[in-house]
Amino acid sequence: MSLVIQEQVSLRPYNTLAVDVRARFFVAVETLEQLRAALAWAKQREIAVFLLGGGSNLVLAKDLDVLVIHLQLRGINVLSEDDEFARVEVQAGENWHAFVQWSLAQGYSGLENLSLIPGSIGAAPVQNIGAYGVEVKDHLESVLVYDRYAQQTQRLSEKECQFAYRDSLFKRESGRRVILSIIFKLPKQATLHLDYGDLRGYLNKQGITEPTPQAVSRAVCEVRAAKLPDPAQLANTGSFFKNPVVSAEHAQKLKEQYPHIVSFVQDDGQVKLAAGWLIDQAGWKGLRQGDAAVHAQQALVLVNHGNASGQQILQLAAQIQADIKQRYGVELEIEPNIIA
Repeated sequence: MSLVIQEQVSLRPYNTLAVDVRARFFVAVETLEQLRAALAWAKQREIAVFLLGGGSNLVLAKDLDVLVIHLQLRGINVLSEDDEFARVEVQAGENWHAFVQWSLAQGYSGLENLSLIPGSIGAAPVQNIGAYGVEVKDHLESVLVYDRYAQQTQRLSEKECQFAYRDSLFKRESGRRVILSIIFKLPKQATLHLDYGDLRGYLNKQGITEPTPQAVSRAVCEVRAAKLPDPAQLANTGSFFKNPVVSAEHAQKLKEQYPHIVSFVQDDGQVKLAAGWLIDQAGWKGLRQGDAAVHAQQALVLVNHGNASGQQILQLAAQIQADIKQRYGVELEIEPNIIA
């Protein structure tokens, strides 16, 4: 299949923040061969490349004078299966939530807490997406990548991906490796993670005392939908800030001043703070500057009400960061990838 290189393409349909910037060149690739051809096309013309997946964790703050390669590799393949586990390979262009629902329908568990997270399979390891006590690394066996430096495919183990909180080798060395597919090792006997208050509260309200993975997934979807806007209805990137981690001493001082502060003690003794709580208490929830705004129901989410630019979203984020730093002595780190 030959490449179809387009020029001056609006990327508004390709990012969930619906920012209207233009790509000088744009191509959709469905195979490794097409990817290699697109990279060669750009190299021959000395044009930089930007790799685009689902566009769900991205702030585009300028037009891109590059070749944007939209990854559309598809396919789900069960590699092996026994009484305990299934090993499943998923191509990078598959939709994350659709795959989670597919896995549950097959009787595989482990990903139910990650239901309704927008984006593609290929984007999941970059941020090490997580929710309600589960991260993608927990059930990831390996990632197949195309290393642009070595010009060959490589399979990286979970350890080699160097996962951390909302971080990975792929994020730290952005642009070097193109994620082609992921192999998941999914258990058939569920070990459910129900410790988060909102999740447990929803299940209790529904009278579900012995939930199945499917019930947990439905609960996660309901809880997320109540808090987080659907990007198809109100443009956003999901959580805009990472939950900051501070020392136990800093957390104690904040606790004395703000007794209801939401915090979680980590294994190393440090304390993770709920960024949404900090922003909400500082009075930012629902604040709007033109079409850039803080969501009315969830202070952790910045939204585009129509025609906000990436720069306007980032300006609002910078104001929030400065205020939180002044009030609480806490640095908020932006979670989405920024192209500015």
